[in-house]
Amino acid sequence: MKTKEMVFAALFTAFIAVLGMIPPIPLGFIPVPITLQTLGVMLAGCFLGKKTGTISLILFIVLVALGLPLLSGGRGGLSVFVGPTAGYFLSWPIAAFCIGYMTEKVWSTLKLWKLIVINIVFGVVLISLIGAPVMALITHTSIWAGLIGATAFLPGDIIKAIIVAIIVLQIKAISPIEEKVQNS
Repeated sequence: MKTKEMVFAALFTAFIAVLGMIPPIPLGFIPVPITLQTLGVMLAGCFLGKKTGTISLILFIVLVALGLPLLSGGRGGLSVFVGPTAGYFLSWPIAAFCIGYMTEKVWSTLKLWKLIVINIVFGVVLISLIGAPVMALITHTSIWAGLIGATAFLPGDIIKAIIVAIIVLQIKAISPIEEKVQNS
């Protein structure tokens, strides 16, 4: 891994941690709040690519496991791995990898709509398909109820997916993916 990639991975880990400082919006009917951290996950995948984006999210999870209060609401430590939000934040490296993989595939013909679709499929739907069933199992509710409850996140997550797509198109020239494409 190059120094530049390590710096980007660390910066995105820090950025996602900062997004966790923004107060979460609790929902009364589901024990998982609305946060901005998924915006950081989508941005890491789209901007950094599959390898560096995934590493930044793995680093984030390791720091949370070590007890740093990086999750929304100032949570951290091993207890969060058995809480209702566990499936959501544990899906983040997977989502970043998938978003990065697909973004790298379409990089030479990158369009706004392609990034939006990639972010919705892997940054919204995939995270919910992993997070909601885990939440349901932990809270002893049906998986179907968990998935239905997770639909509350869709409007905000779709807005985040659009914002990320717009940002990435604006900063495409400085992305590590662009450098990789130019060197190939």
